[in-house]
Amino acid sequence: MGHLNVGFYVAKSMQALAGLAAELGMPGAFAATAEATLLVREQHIRFLREARPGSPVHITGGVLDMDETEARLMLLMHHQSGELAASFQTVVAHATARDGRAFPWPDRMRARAEALATTVPERAAPRSIGLSPVETQASVARADALGLRRTGLGVIGPEDCDAFGRMRTEGFMHRLSDGIPHFFAGRRPGQAEGAGRVGGAALEYRLVHHAWPRAGDRIELRSGSAGGDARFRRLVHWLLDPDTGRPWGSAEAIAVSFDLETRKIITLSDDELARVEADAVPGLGL
Repeated sequence: MGHLNVGFYVAKSMQALAGLAAELGMPGAFAATAEATLLVREQHIRFLREARPGSPVHITGGVLDMDETEARLMLLMHHQSGELAASFQTVVAHATARDGRAFPWPDRMRARAEALATTVPERAAPRSIGLSPVETQASVARADALGLRRTGLGVIGPEDCDAFGRMRTEGFMHRLSDGIPHFFAGRRPGQAEGAGRVGGAALEYRLVHHAWPRAGDRIELRSGSAGGDARFRRLVHWLLDPDTGRPWGSAEAIAVSFDLETRKIITLSDDELARVEADAVPGLGL
């Protein structure tokens, strides 16, 4: 595509999360010797300006709110010019490192959080994906009933895991990205519009972690379209445990077809829109 894919953005956000954890008073939150860590429960991401490989970027951050055991953090990725490249609203739990059990924030960290208080910039606010609480509908049985396409199947290896043995947060997004070519099966929306080289780009994402696979756990990715319009598609991905049928995670994305020569969004013709809408699954969600 000529730009960093979404998995690399999330990996950079996790680098920044480690820095923000240190500012909150947890400098070793992701070290193998940690007793407490920050467990990512979900992320809302806006992709605002593409970053090419080698582009210098930096991330700033702060605390949006904090309850007894969780916090919503704001991470902003900037280009060298200062323009926003991406934003990450990241919900984390203050949790025991080994078993991921949430427990209350200490007073000293609450005091630091107040000093790091921030707000959501207008450009980083949710646009097409809501942030209301989720009761997931994801399962292997439900995916079979809806006819959701299998776009990935594999196993978690030790190299996929963090210091505590859980699949790294960015691993979820990397798997989604790897599944996209299988989902479109060689024909991306927009290829019939006469564009030269057609790729894709995500504009907005919400990822929710329901459980955390470990080395040796199998994973199955199921994906479907929830509809859209001539410019934007709403895609839903379920990362599932094929052995138990339960979900590891679920994600919703706003995606576009992208002319790789002009670097512009492709508008689908009526015929092409009808073709892709025929495959949409009404009501499909997280």
